[in-house]
Amino acid sequence: MGEELRLSIAADVDVVEARQQGRALAAVAGFSSGEQTVIAAAISEIARNILMYAKRGEITLSLSQNGDRQGVVIIAVDQGPGIPDIERAMQYGYSTSHGVGAGLPGAKRLMDEFDLKSVPGQGTTVIMKKWRRAI
Repeated sequence: MGEELRLSIAADVDVVEARQQGRALAAVAGFSSGEQTVIAAAISEIARNILMYAKRGEITLSLSQNGDRQGVVIIAVDQGPGIPDIERAMQYGYSTSHGVGAGLPGAKRLMDEFDLKSVPGQGTTVIMKKWRRAI
């Protein structure tokens, strides 16, 4: 369970790779095809934010166990400009890049756990977890 996969995010191809690796890890964890797609979408949103705002960063993928639940953990870290107003950035429709403004709140909605820490001028860390539903 303790193995981590670290992926550098510095180009569009890295976003695709992170999505694919996240989907593959979710399959190993026993997530359904639909849940794998949800996890890949959340990874894509966060990875695209890294590219857009920080230009480069890293995503770490790992499996986690919490009692009898198994899940996927995604940690995204960058040393970009940071987010000056996290509360505003988490509102649907708010964007500093003239986008739709669904990236961060969309990723949060897709995952079971979502934690965002950011310091202006130092960077941003997002930790997301998705737990497999008991059958």
